[in-house]
Amino acid sequence: MTSTKHIILNHSEINHKIKRIAYQIYESNVNESEVILAGIDTNGYVLAKKLKTSLDKISNIKSILCKVVIDKKNPLSKITTSLKSEEYTNKSIVLIDDVLNSGSTLIYGVKHFLDVPLKQFKTAVLVNRNHKKFPVKADFKGISLSTSLNEHVEVVLQGKESEAYLK
Repeated sequence: MTSTKHIILNHSEINHKIKRIAYQIYESNVNESEVILAGIDTNGYVLAKKLKTSLDKISNIKSILCKVVIDKKNPLSKITTSLKSEEYTNKSIVLIDDVLNSGSTLIYGVKHFLDVPLKQFKTAVLVNRNHKKFPVKADFKGISLSTSLNEHVEVVLQGKESEAYLK
């Protein structure tokens, strides 16, 4: 059986979505002096870096990258971040991932950050699949997509040509 690849977002469309999400993050944090962009390893972190580049071009808000490492197969295991909790206490955080599928990765990521007081907490994804098992939503999303449960969304953000496709 061969799997076919249906392009959802091409390189240009992904760049446009990233720019739009960056503007939304800016609008939501316009009164802040800094914002933490917490990207879930690996693709979420790559997306966070791209959002940081875009946000830095359009605003004077200091954007700080944070890598969030979650074992997606065992999300109850210890979550680690590249920042110490003191570095994001009482700050505005945006938790970023490439695809919101069931919501388990985002919900456990949210839970980790709620151990300290925060000014504001938002989530951002490039593709929202609308198959949530958990009560988590993406505050900022590139595209919402209704898919069947046996379809898989793949996002490629590294290399010269980014793309999101359905398999």
